[in-house]
Amino acid sequence: MDKLASQLHDDAQRIDVSVSDELDRRIEASLRAITPESEDSRPAPVARPPLFWWASTITGVAAAIALIAIANWRAPVQPVSPPVNIAAAIPAIELNAETAMLTGPLQQELDRLQSDLKKAEEKVKQDIGL
Repeated sequence: MDKLASQLHDDAQRIDVSVSDELDRRIEASLRAITPESEDSRPAPVARPPLFWWASTITGVAAAIALIAIANWRAPVQPVSPPVNIAAAIPAIELNAETAMLTGPLQQELDRLQSDLKKAEEKVKQDIGL
């Protein structure tokens, strides 16, 4: 990399460039042509009169009212239906419900599950250190 850097430096030293008077004048003229306008020569912005603000506000409000009126005027009228008596629509069904008695195997299974849960809870408490 040092060899490349030194070669580039040597090549740059050998470059001999001169700017002619004509090119110098053209560059200077171009730079003068693009200079920004000064603040004094720029015209002041013209403020709109308050009447313009009032007119635009009233126009906007009138347009909103017109849209609401048209939307409500064209809304379809929905017929009112009489209320439905749900109790009359469902036929009476006689339900005979009894509480289920746990049989022996189901009660044993429930006891085993509760025992497993207690063991798991104790193991988690030991792992946590409580």
